[in-house]
Amino acid sequence: MKNLRCWAEIDLAALERNLHKIRSALPPGIKYVSVVKADAYGHGIHPTAARLMQTGVDLFAVANVKEAMDIREMGSGWPVLILGPLLEEEDETLLEYNLIPTLSDESELNRFIKLGKKQGKPLPIHLKVDTGMGRMGCWWENAPSLLEKVLHAPEVELQGVLTHFPLPNDFDFTNLQRERFLEVIRPAISARPNLLVHADNSSSLQSMGRNSPFNGIRIGLLQFGVAPPRGSLLSDIEVEPVLSFHSRLALVKDLPAGASLSYGSEKSLERDSLIGVIAAGYGDAIPLHCGGKAHGLLNGQSFPLVGRVTMDQTLIDLTDSEVKPESGSVITLIGQQESKTIRLGELAKHGNTIEWELLCSITKRVPRVYLTKRE
Repeated sequence: MKNLRCWAEIDLAALERNLHKIRSALPPGIKYVSVVKADAYGHGIHPTAARLMQTGVDLFAVANVKEAMDIREMGSGWPVLILGPLLEEEDETLLEYNLIPTLSDESELNRFIKLGKKQGKPLPIHLKVDTGMGRMGCWWENAPSLLEKVLHAPEVELQGVLTHFPLPNDFDFTNLQRERFLEVIRPAISARPNLLVHADNSSSLQSMGRNSPFNGIRIGLLQFGVAPPRGSLLSDIEVEPVLSFHSRLALVKDLPAGASLSYGSEKSLERDSLIGVIAAGYGDAIPLHCGGKAHGLLNGQSFPLVGRVTMDQTLIDLTDSEVKPESGSVITLIGQQESKTIRLGELAKHGNTIEWELLCSITKRVPRVYLTKRE
């Protein structure tokens, strides 16, 4: 990309293809809850949500009011669920933007009842049950009492119930959570036949049998091309990475054997070397401690990152390059060059982090370049 020092490419066509694959893998009648919090996991909320709207999601889920407002300003045809707790001063926004809050306790219920009275019609809500996450939601042993109050409050309309699985690979604990959740929500299912029941995300989906009350699934990173761990019913879908990350060589220099590299002088050269300076660092997205472990691609060839990553630059050892490296050449840190590919998970692993955090760490100074072509 001309005149860019580093950039992230977002392939919206791949996002659309992923959504179609996920839809095809879900049982009939299952609602697709598209989770697009944290600026759509760093992909950019406006372009990605717009494509998702065109492709067909049933409901958007975000973390907070600001994200919900961003979605609502793009269109009014989709319910928008706020997964995180609201500050009391944010309550009025629910009415102004037609948003759905997640309920966790009685004090919130009292606030939402006041809002329902104010607007003259029931305020839609989802009730979250804490079955073992220990974060949001009403603790499952206390939830029946709260649920009863919700069902008898005409100022609110219970549209959904949800929980969260912190250990989807621990089948015993997750099944225990399911049992707790089902025990709590039985009265709601009887009272609200159209209730959206969503406990699973793409990592925890194990079964949605014909008689199961679960009729929705929250899809987050899977739609952006990050597959869940083995064991989920969706782990066999061959999703495509939506994001790739690239930078440029800003400088290429010869250094003698014994020269030390970067802050802390953690790396000393064992031979005369050709060192490139990549025009991106941890102030862009490259994890601080991936030097000596991660690689970058240049001209379809893989080269090691060396020395400690700095805020604005990263060093790469180009000594074994088959083609003379030139300043301005493209370095790929995530994505494909010719027959070589570096996956998001590889860079995350080398940086001692996870895909979620790495995507969210791509800063504002990194331009997003959107590939919009449809198949």
